[in-house]
Amino acid sequence: MKIIKFGGSSIANYENIQKVFSIVEQKSGKEAFALVFSAFGGVTEQLLQCANIAQQSEESYHTILQELEKRHLEIAKKLVPVQQQSTALTFVKVRFNELGDLFHGIYLIKECSNRTMDYVLSFGERLSNFILAAGLQAKGISTTYVDARDLVKTDGRFGHAKVNFKSTNKLIQSYFEKHEGIKVITGFIGSTDKGETTTVGRSGSDYTASIFAAALGAEQVEIWTDVSGVMTADPRLVYTAFTIPQLSYNEAMELSHFGAKVVFPATMQPAMKEDIPIYIKNTFKPEEEGTRISKESGEGKIIKGISSMDNISILNVQGPGLVEVVGVSQRFFGTLANNGINIILISQASSEHSICVAIASKDASRAKSVIEEEFRYEIQSGEMAEIEVVPDMAVIAVVGENMQHNPGASGRMFQALGRNNVNVAAIAQGSSELNISAVITQADLQKALNALHEAFFLSDYKVLHVFLVGVGLIGKALTKMINNQLGKLQEENMLDIQIHGMANSRYMKFHEDGFDLATVGPPDENDEPMDMGKFIGTMTEMNFSNSVFVDCTASQDVADIYEQILDSKVGIVTPNKKANSGPLDTYKKLKKLAGQRGVRFFYETNVAAGLPVINTLQDLMLSGDHVHRIEAVLSGSMNYIFSELEKGMPFSEVVAQAKEKGYTEPDPRDDLSGMDVARKILILGREAGQDLHFEDVDIQSMVPEDCEDAASVPEFFEKLQKHDGHFQQLLDEAKAKGEKLRFMATLENGKAKVGLNSLDSEHPFYTLKGSDNMILFTTERYNDFPMIVRGPGAGADVTAAGVFADIIRLGNYSR
Repeated sequence: MKIIKFGGSSIANYENIQKVFSIVEQKSGKEAFALVFSAFGGVTEQLLQCANIAQQSEESYHTILQELEKRHLEIAKKLVPVQQQSTALTFVKVRFNELGDLFHGIYLIKECSNRTMDYVLSFGERLSNFILAAGLQAKGISTTYVDARDLVKTDGRFGHAKVNFKSTNKLIQSYFEKHEGIKVITGFIGSTDKGETTTVGRSGSDYTASIFAAALGAEQVEIWTDVSGVMTADPRLVYTAFTIPQLSYNEAMELSHFGAKVVFPATMQPAMKEDIPIYIKNTFKPEEEGTRISKESGEGKIIKGISSMDNISILNVQGPGLVEVVGVSQRFFGTLANNGINIILISQASSEHSICVAIASKDASRAKSVIEEEFRYEIQSGEMAEIEVVPDMAVIAVVGENMQHNPGASGRMFQALGRNNVNVAAIAQGSSELNISAVITQADLQKALNALHEAFFLSDYKVLHVFLVGVGLIGKALTKMINNQLGKLQEENMLDIQIHGMANSRYMKFHEDGFDLATVGPPDENDEPMDMGKFIGTMTEMNFSNSVFVDCTASQDVADIYEQILDSKVGIVTPNKKANSGPLDTYKKLKKLAGQRGVRFFYETNVAAGLPVINTLQDLMLSGDHVHRIEAVLSGSMNYIFSELEKGMPFSEVVAQAKEKGYTEPDPRDDLSGMDVARKILILGREAGQDLHFEDVDIQSMVPEDCEDAASVPEFFEKLQKHDGHFQQLLDEAKAKGEKLRFMATLENGKAKVGLNSLDSEHPFYTLKGSDNMILFTTERYNDFPMIVRGPGAGADVTAAGVFADIIRLGNYSR
């Protein structure tokens, strides 16, 4: 014998009912079972709404009641053939006539007691089960409609009646012995010995199924709903949540207490007592295994699930008057209990100086008042501080029997929270080690759940949540690379990259689940206008764990918000040089802040695109080396220009060609001025431990004076043609000496120079071609022969590759 229960969502409409009937038909004739149905989806809430409206003497309840009657009649007519409809339709109409009289009485006396409300709510299950029993009968399945009020006996605690199992079990067993066919049982309801209708509380239909299973010694209880079992976390908040195949009763009760609404503690108690397993199944995906709840926890991770409760407030009581005073805790908890205030979590310092409890926010104000009244004399005398209420909090809990005697579970939990900048306000753990709970701010709930889920269930698999500003050449190349490599990253590196935000200078857009990189285009007029403050605000509100801000612009405005981003514990990856080449204090502050917040600030592409220059220099410094001199060709565009100049093309045409290939900035004067190279050598100097300011860099510009003020790029090129002879003369002079022109930077003795140099064949830069960069590090260790880093240093693809490498490096950090 099995007891099979279907919830309200499973029978919310005719289409869903057909899925339920299909499941029942497959089981019919193959095994013995009884059915328990909830009210049709939403009906209980509408009955409650009608009662509340009638209690306020408003006649609008008539409209809702008429719609309810129409809905039930339509379902009955669809399920039962015309020639067999009379019994079902008569039952529906009689029940709604009763309801009409009942609501009219509530309307007249303006009162609805708990007893009356139980009777009102009983109609939902009575109607649905009678109609469904008739529908199954019409399909040739022998059924018997069972009004649970005749069998489930309770006390008179209306709204949450307590079952008298001794008499209930006898009645159920006797009934099943005397009646054949499949029993269709009304969930949720029972009756007192006087015949008064009662309800058995939240998730009462599940409870009914468990009551009948225990009474009949059933082999299992199946609860069919709209989810595929108990999930590792709330899938609305954690998109990587998955079904837990096996849970113990204790684990399931812990998870249900902290918000896992699939199954409730009351449901499990009768089944648990008789060791009857409970299966949670999905009506709409019957092929899936679902979750089995039994005595055994089963194999699995160190924890089974992560649950949460929101709308929580913390009540803090502290003061010297609490220390070593017997009875304080009794007064405190007794006062809350006497006023019907439930305590969700308790935390007390071993010094006895403070007591902290978590309660529902709706009870916070009343709790504060009654505690202040109880301890008014202690507060007045200063033995106790004013009672503090901290609102807008949430409780998270990790649950699992495998945590018992397994060191490291709490460490992993709080490390994951700390790494994602989630502050813990209170902690509680029972001696059973089954549950570790923490109170956090409600704003951090989603981030905390995702961080914990990754730490416990995806410890070898990391998800980076990227917010990208700048979707020009570099940004486009980056998204293309991520899309092309994502499969390999997921398979080999266990790393997933989701881009949730994109922005250019005019527009921005967001996607909670991450954009499809194969089809996504840049933001346009169909999206939101770009607002940097709002972009950061949205990123913060999404509150993902392992968030990364990627800046592929050259904007000072974007660089100015790095401090805010790092302070919120979001990592940064950027080729934008403005932040690190700005004021020295800003550079140092950003580096320090990243360290304090435990996040990564990666900017390898600030210098020489994707070449490992900064990383190499940082490793040298960390290993104790000392830099004496740096010589570098740091502009791929400038090296391309002076390399191509050797082929006989006029200078202005070479610059135009470099622009066309994407080597230069949109305005080539940004490259020719030497400012870009100056910023790069400044950054290298700072990374080498030197307190360099921009004023310490001597810059020789390649922009002729009359070209500096050109109103547009075309005008600039027009004026530049007049200077082709000057650059040809410089080239000829170099050739005459057997040398080549190289635009380079030099750093030595705390001073930096940027400009054009003529170098002989002995110099390593002599052989440079195209857009290559080369950096020579002369250090304490590399004194006789400098360390050389060489490779392409210009172009969107190589820069994007460097940014991509930094993102992957950030993802691999502290796994």
